Amino acid sequence: MSGTENCEDTVGYTLHGSRYLNLTNRCGILRCAFCPKFNGAWSVKEYDMRLHHYPSADELVEAAGNPADYKEIVFCGMGESTMRLEVMLEVARRLREKGARLRLNTNGLGNLINGRDVAPEIAALIPTISVSLNAQDEETYNRHCRPKDPRAYASVLEFVESARKAGADVTVTAIDGLPGVNIAACQAVADRLGVRFRRRVLDDLV
Repeated sequence: MSGTENCEDTVGYTLHGSRYLNLTNRCGILRCAFCPKFNGAWSVKEYDMRLHHYPSADELVEAAGNPADYKEIVFCGMGESTMRLEVMLEVARRLREKGARLRLNTNGLGNLINGRDVAPEIAALIPTISVSLNAQDEETYNRHCRPKDPRAYASVLEFVESARKAGADVTVTAIDGLPGVNIAACQAVADRLGVRFRRRVLDDLV
């Protein structure tokens, strides 16, 4: 099952026993050099992730299916879910009522995108958050993530700290294989922030 579809859009998709929800293709602030969509590739495994419409909350809840069938429901597509914060939070509320275990995969720029500290709102509904740290310092981050806003890297760190303080189980990730990215140094950033760290592999999107 590929999920609720409109114009053949993949709104929900299943990987590794978890159900993923594809809210948007927009990232707003970042244009990561390593992102497949900026290199003309829109597929994750067998799923075409290009959206032709913004899925409604009803579509997303339907696409999630029965939460009991999955390890967890993950807000993660080929864009940044916090670009559609209110829809994401509404869906999270409704899925929690159905007993879903929820996770957000995010670039950590929800605060910049929404103009306020949104981490506590997210943590109150989505207890597990994975943040793409991507680099051990601002210079390396800017090289690979190409942010439109010079405050991006600092904002990611602030989001991580705020989410942790709000009680979320936070993991930061970095991609092993990008030039200049020091995985041990990224682990040290995670340790300093008091959160978990996970090493990712280039081209493994989840």
